[in-house]
Amino acid sequence: MTRTLWRDHDWHLIHVDPQPPALHMALDEVLTHEVGTGRRPPTLRIWEWGGSAVVIGRFQSLRNEVDAEAARRHGIEVVRRVSGGGAMFIEPGNTITYSIYAPLSLIKGMSFQEAYAWMDAWTLEALGELGIKAWYQPLNDITSEGGKIAGAAQAHRGGAVLHHVTMAYDIDAAKMLDVLRIGREKLSDKGTQSAAKRVDPLRSQTGLPRDAIIDHMIATFRRLHGLAEDTLRPAELEQAQALALGKFSDGAWTGEVA
Repeated sequence: MTRTLWRDHDWHLIHVDPQPPALHMALDEVLTHEVGTGRRPPTLRIWEWGGSAVVIGRFQSLRNEVDAEAARRHGIEVVRRVSGGGAMFIEPGNTITYSIYAPLSLIKGMSFQEAYAWMDAWTLEALGELGIKAWYQPLNDITSEGGKIAGAAQAHRGGAVLHHVTMAYDIDAAKMLDVLRIGREKLSDKGTQSAAKRVDPLRSQTGLPRDAIIDHMIATFRRLHGLAEDTLRPAELEQAQALALGKFSDGAWTGEVA
């Protein structure tokens, strides 16, 4: 396999209506597989969230990461994704999430650290153009002088790499601390105010609406790498819906690492 560059590929964009958290998990699995088999071109997908969620990493302990009672009280769905990394606290209007589905050739010969930075270089450029000096904090955080902005995760599946990023546009720090145990442990001695500083939202750093930031990110990707409009294909959506109702809504999967 020969190493490829971004412009060697015909990139497509998927940015559709809000989807339930479990369906987002399923779409990542399906679209990674489709790109790996060559049935779908390399794709950037911008997520729109249909509900609040905690997304835990593939290898995280559900009990250690999430206060299940607090999640129920706040109406927050807990789902497990197919990639590693840490827990993400999601609220629809407060979060910017994207996935990149690419052939493994795009990161051939790279270390994990190099691959993460390579996959998000366009994001750092977009943020820089919005006045945010951002950089990669190894292994998988995007941070700035104001604090952490985003966390990334990857998975390699059958010839393709899934790379996804969740960015904090705004944050309800009190609710996050109520639901995420790990955040509570890290910040309990510093209080809620420190939580807001530790994850510094894009809203406070840019003053821009969420949609304006997303539009600029898409435009930056298109300028650097090329990007054609696309949508989910009926077979992809059908397969993802079945997985969302089955695997990704199944307590056995979500609680696989108790």
